[in-house]
Amino acid sequence: MTQRDDINGLEPNARQRLLETATELFADKGYAGTSVREIVERAGVSKPVLYYYFKSKEGLFYAILEWAADVQQAILNEIFTTSGTVLDRFIYFYRRILEGVEEYRHLYKMIHGLIYGPPQGAPEYDFPKYQRHMFDAVKRIYTNGLAAGEVQPADGDEVAFLVLSLIDFSLNMNQVLPELADPQRPERLLRLAFQGLSQGEKR
Repeated sequence: MTQRDDINGLEPNARQRLLETATELFADKGYAGTSVREIVERAGVSKPVLYYYFKSKEGLFYAILEWAADVQQAILNEIFTTSGTVLDRFIYFYRRILEGVEEYRHLYKMIHGLIYGPPQGAPEYDFPKYQRHMFDAVKRIYTNGLAAGEVQPADGDEVAFLVLSLIDFSLNMNQVLPELADPQRPERLLRLAFQGLSQGEKR
């Protein structure tokens, strides 16, 4: 079979299969530890097919990260269309993020490893943009609630750090210590944060 035959005989889902296969391998072995040969063999395609869609291993890497950005944005857009109180929307925010992590677990593991793990020899990328999008989303929910008179005035940045810190810590603990995982914990912590621990001034 010639290279032209390989390209002409592309399967409809070959591109997505390459994305998903490479994501799983990058998550498990790291970028530098994964070869093009491994990717195409596991995906069941030829090298020319990978090069046709992505030009190179680096191009495939960037395509995965843009796919992750699209997934994240789709989830955030859905969150922005929900109604309810600020607390309701924060809880829904957490639930959708958790569902996204579970649905795209290899994608989450790959990006988490690239941000927090040891260097993998991967190409440069603006990884903080994922956190910025989350930060802006939480701040937007709070600001809308403040404008509606639902919550007390506070520093919007601090609120975003509070909400994201407890969610992110819970998600990380689920990965590190799965035996202690509790999907309901972030919801309880969010309610606790809104209720506060103070008994108020004594009369």
